[in-house]
Amino acid sequence: MNSHASHTNNAQGAASRVNAEHGYVEHMATNLYFDRHFESEAAKVLPGEYYVTQREMLLVTVLGSCVTACIRDADSGIGGMNHFMLPEEAGRALTSTSARYGTYAMEVLINHLQKLGARRNRMEAKVFGGGAVMESLASSNVGTRNAEFVLNYLKIEKIPVVAKDLLDSYPRKVYFFPKNGRVLVRKLHRVHNDTLFTREKEYRSRLGESKVEGDVELFT
Repeated sequence: MNSHASHTNNAQGAASRVNAEHGYVEHMATNLYFDRHFESEAAKVLPGEYYVTQREMLLVTVLGSCVTACIRDADSGIGGMNHFMLPEEAGRALTSTSARYGTYAMEVLINHLQKLGARRNRMEAKVFGGGAVMESLASSNVGTRNAEFVLNYLKIEKIPVVAKDLLDSYPRKVYFFPKNGRVLVRKLHRVHNDTLFTREKEYRSRLGESKVEGDVELFT
């Protein structure tokens, strides 16, 4: 087994133990494919998933009200992407149940990057999403809460945000190349099917059925 596979398996195992304790589904994306347009290995990251890599490849996600943090070690090119939203809750404080899940989603990504050799003091972030794309979610400002959370979290953790495209009223498709930090964002003014909305609704429903208990401790 190579070192990349070993790191991945160890980190996935740790994340799985946390998932079992907290009831949330936050796991490494498994949808890997070859992107013919970019001629690159690629991973598709769905709601509640993340992916990290130290190889030359492409990470892709489609966002509605959810947000993604594309984080990389600017020196080594080790990078990753997550895709999450905060559970429905009125409070916005960092100690609220909602924000604790957001913190968990961010720490899963950051800790796995460190497992691969990324240095926290060399990390930079690009953040996207938080659109008001569905009437049922727009009324509760879900996208705004997600966008505010991710920016606040990164500020507190002193991880600089070097690019962002947040809020507004349209979905986005994000292409992230961790090795060189390049990001392409397609604004989807027309969505030809309801797959995106169905996935986000199902993910939101899963979050509403679970509770976060205790402190989040990852990869110890």
